[in-house]
Amino acid sequence: RKVGKPIDSNSLTRDQKRATLRYLMFLTKKRCGRIKARGCADGRKQRETTRKQDASAPTVSIEAVMLSATIDAMEERDVITADIPGAFMQANMDEVVHVKFEGEMAEMLVKLDPKLYRKYVKDDNGKPVLYVELLKALYGTLKAALLFWKLLSSKLVSLGYEIIPYDWCVSNKMLNGKQSTI
Repeated sequence: RKVGKPIDSNSLTRDQKRATLRYLMFLTKKRCGRIKARGCADGRKQRETTRKQDASAPTVSIEAVMLSATIDAMEERDVITADIPGAFMQANMDEVVHVKFEGEMAEMLVKLDPKLYRKYVKDDNGKPVLYVELLKALYGTLKAALLFWKLLSSKLVSLGYEIIPYDWCVSNKMLNGKQSTI
């Protein structure tokens, strides 16, 4: 998804290295025996430099969900749910953020694309380390949800949906004489 581009750690200043976010990986074993992995950036360092209003994404209100469900039932609307894989990674970053992959994660990236990553991996106290600059929003960064919401809402508007002023996470459009609500 071209989420980040590798960078030479020697090109980073001391302050940039200090502000670099660690990449965290969480593994869980599902009941069926499969292993599921979830990765995210540890965005706690960003709290010092990011104002809350610059990182807060709107979320749909419970009232809007309940009213929409009631209308859906009364009008016998078709209802579907959808998931957007890697949703945050669809949105472009709007600031420079660096992420540090350490140990096995750095080596896994090298195995995925040796030509791209190998020359950027450095040894840091006996452990491989790879720095990347984020090109796309990554779960865990403080602005990821806001950037995705801006992308999604602008896409809906470009498709003719109207954002409801009392809940910025609800939009409507008339399709073939019937209302579509997202």
